[in-house]
Amino acid sequence: MIVARCEQGSPEWFANRSGVITASMFRIARTKTRGGGMSETARHYAFRLAIERISGVPLDVDRPTASTWQMKRGQRLEPMARFCHIEEIGVDVEEVGVILTDDRKFGASADGWIGEKGGAEYKCLVGEAELESIYIDLDATKYAEQVQGNLWLSGREWWDFCVYCPALERIGLHFWRQRVYRDEAYIEAMVTDLRNFDEVVEGFREKLIARQEFRAGKITSEQYRAIFGAPF
Repeated sequence: MIVARCEQGSPEWFANRSGVITASMFRIARTKTRGGGMSETARHYAFRLAIERISGVPLDVDRPTASTWQMKRGQRLEPMARFCHIEEIGVDVEEVGVILTDDRKFGASADGWIGEKGGAEYKCLVGEAELESIYIDLDATKYAEQVQGNLWLSGREWWDFCVYCPALERIGLHFWRQRVYRDEAYIEAMVTDLRNFDEVVEGFREKLIARQEFRAGKITSEQYRAIFGAPF
């Protein structure tokens, strides 16, 4: 495991996530069509990662800001969420950064580590549907891949999934926490899917390189046809 100590939203943070299949996107990477094939959304994500693995920088690096308003809101509210968390469990939460597999193909922005066995994920949700699922149905399964992904990458035993909603502070429900433990069977199935997804990313990357090599005369038509099935 590689730990990149950097502030969320910083240039270093974006650089360490470039071309990486991140835990927040594990759910997307695993989405399938009704027929069991890869969904269009997953394929688009795979192609984006392939480009980033070639360039070494985020695809949207030239945008005025690569941060969404949701990300900026989360960055602003996360210290308050962490404070509420520490106050509730009575233990410090260490800020981390980005954790990565040794091959840097998979990673996660870990919001915090707790002692030697635990971790933390903070969500400052504003969508009413998501908030209803959490507060009324007590259902956080939408984030299962992200939480179990953090557990897989970190090797830790449990993770506190926390929601901070300042709008509910008046009735004392502004902080919601659920402790999630490792599910080895779930992790095994998830990692299998993610490895298969990574093969698609690498396939796109290899095709992009081969297309340019053919155009530059570095590979023959036969070599190109073996990759694409037809000449360019």
